[in-house]
Amino acid sequence: MANSSSAEKRILINERNRLRNKAYKSTVKTIYKKCLLALENFDGSNKETVEKLISLAYSKIDKAVQKGVLHANTGAARKSSLARALQLAKK
Repeated sequence: MANSSSAEKRILINERNRLRNKAYKSTVKTIYKKCLLALENFDGSNKETVEKLISLAYSKIDKAVQKGVLHANTGAARKSSLARALQLAKK
């Protein structure tokens, strides 16, 4: 239990931030998986769709890094793996 009003406030703020971080992470994971699935089924005709998904994924990853939800190196690794998957799908 919290012993002071400021400790009670910190508990509320921590819970709020935890839920926000959870939402960001969930969104990033979902879009990341959608990108990988689209790249797995890449056949040239869906090039625009794949590029839009990757652009969206990059944007969400960058936003999560900016908000402090993901570490900068984690964000860079995820973007790099998407770029690598795209290069392999184009071959």
